[in-house]
Amino acid sequence: MEVTEPYTPEKLPIEGIDWDAHASLIGKANQYLGRYDGIIQTIVNPDILLAPLMIKEAELSSRIEGTTATLVEILHYEADSKERFTPEKGKEIQEVINYSEAMKFARSELKSRPLTINLIKGMHRILLTGVRGEEAEPGEIRRIQNYITIRGKKIFTPPPPQLVLDALTDWEMYLHKEDRDPLVQLALLKAQFELIHPFKDGNGRIGRMLVPLILYNKGHLSNPTFYISAYLERNRSIYLDRLEDISQKKDWNGWISFFLGAIIEQAKENSQKAMAIHELYKRMKDKIPEIAPSEHSVKVIDTIFMRPIFSTPSFSRSVDINRVSAQRILNKLVQNDILRIESEGKTRRPTIYSFPELIDMTRET
Repeated sequence: MEVTEPYTPEKLPIEGIDWDAHASLIGKANQYLGRYDGIIQTIVNPDILLAPLMIKEAELSSRIEGTTATLVEILHYEADSKERFTPEKGKEIQEVINYSEAMKFARSELKSRPLTINLIKGMHRILLTGVRGEEAEPGEIRRIQNYITIRGKKIFTPPPPQLVLDALTDWEMYLHKEDRDPLVQLALLKAQFELIHPFKDGNGRIGRMLVPLILYNKGHLSNPTFYISAYLERNRSIYLDRLEDISQKKDWNGWISFFLGAIIEQAKENSQKAMAIHELYKRMKDKIPEIAPSEHSVKVIDTIFMRPIFSTPSFSRSVDINRVSAQRILNKLVQNDILRIESEGKTRRPTIYSFPELIDMTRET
C-alpha cells in the first residue's frame, strides 16, 4: 500500500476556483435546490411527512461506511420487534438509528443557536455511543494520527493532530462568512471537513449530515431535509476519487463540479419524492376520515406517516386512544388495504403493521 504524506489543509476560502467553468452548474444547482425548497414550504408538516426519508438517508449514509441494515429492518427494529434480529444485525441497525438521533439533535439545536464545532461534537457523541466505534472517543477531537484506507489500495493520511484544531477553527470561521456562491462554499466546507478528519471514526457520516444542516443554518433551506447520500452511494468511486484528488493534486475544481452535479440530481430526486409523499398524504386525508373517527383521523394519518411500520401499542400511544379503539381503527385500515399486517401478535409480542405504499415510495432510489 502507498502511504501518503499527511494532508496539510489549505486556508479557506480556496484560491484558484474557476468560477466561469462552474457558472452553468452553479445556476442549475441553485435553481433545483430552490425548487425543492419551494416544495418543502408547501408541506404543512414536513417533519412528519418526510420522517421516513430521514431514516432512508441514515441507512444510505451508513451503508457507505459498510453497514447492511435496510430501511424495512430499521423500521421493524423500532416497532417493538428487536428480538427477531441477531445481536450483530441489531448493532448495525442501532448505528443507523444513532445517525437519525444525531440529526434530530442538530435540527433541534439549530433552532436556537448557530452551527459550531461544539454542536458537531455533540452530534458525533450521539452517533457513536453504544455502537461500533464507541471506543473512538465519541464527541472528542482526535489527538492521534489516523490513516484511511481507500478501496484497499491506498492510504490517505489526514493532518497530524497538532494541526487539527487550527484547521477546524479556520473551517468554522469560513462557515460563518459569506462567499461568492453558497453551494460552492458548501462544497468546500464538506470536502475540507472530511479531509481534516477531526474524529477517530464517523467523519464521513458527520460530513454528509452537514450538507442539509449548513444549508439550513445559512438560510438557504427552510427545513434541513435535503439528503445527498443516495447520489454519493451510487457514485461512491467518483466521490472518493474527487476527495483524493484534492489531497493529492489540490484539484478543488473537479470536486466542485462533482458536488454541484450531486446537488442537481439529488434535488430532482428529493423533489419527486417529497411531492409523491405529499400527494399520498392528501389522499389519506380524504380517505382515512371515512374509516377512523374524525376526532382521531389527523393523529392516525400523522402516526402512520411518521413510522410506517409500527405495533398496536405504539399506535395506541401515538393516537392517544385506548387499545380497543386503536384495534378497531387498525382492523378497518387493513380491510381497506391501507395497512398490512406484517406479523400477528403472539403471547407478549404485539401485532406489527405496515403502511406499504409509503415504504415503497421511500425505499426507491
